Amino acid sequence: MNARAASGPRRRLVVLRHAKSAWPDRVPDHERPLAGRGRRDAPAAGRALAEADLMPDLALCSTAVRARETWELVARQWATPPPVRFDGRLYGAEVPELLEAVGEVPERVRTLLLIGHNPGLEELVLELAGDGFDDTLDRVRTKFPTSAVAVLVWHGSSWHELGPGDALLTDVVVPRGGKE
Repeated sequence: MNARAASGPRRRLVVLRHAKSAWPDRVPDHERPLAGRGRRDAPAAGRALAEADLMPDLALCSTAVRARETWELVARQWATPPPVRFDGRLYGAEVPELLEAVGEVPERVRTLLLIGHNPGLEELVLELAGDGFDDTLDRVRTKFPTSAVAVLVWHGSSWHELGPGDALLTDVVVPRGGKE
């Protein structure tokens, strides 16, 4: 981890790839809904975040239907969901656009949930993580599947300070909701 990451309050960036989506005919990519598996996995992700005490102060979510539906199903698992901001820049975003959106988050937010898409989210996790616990980095490099959750921890005064190598990847989980 670089020196810049060692000062300021502890912050957590929880990165959640949207749950499994359907591929209906003649539906634009942005409008694709969740598939059955996605509707089962998203609530499991919400429960996993609650059980791990990773409740966010704010959620940033892509405007794509599958991301919005993921958010809704995740948030239903919590007694008091945090505020959410739907941001069109997160749809199909690459690392610079994702960092721009994260950088605009108010300083008071200590835990941020970011819901979006691959390959941008996977690349963001790998760029921000200067190190990782156990095999977390290898797991993200191998695959960051739908409903995957990556937890990045860093220290900084504001979100716009977060940059390459600043964070520690503490956990990667892929919650699954079972079969119908």
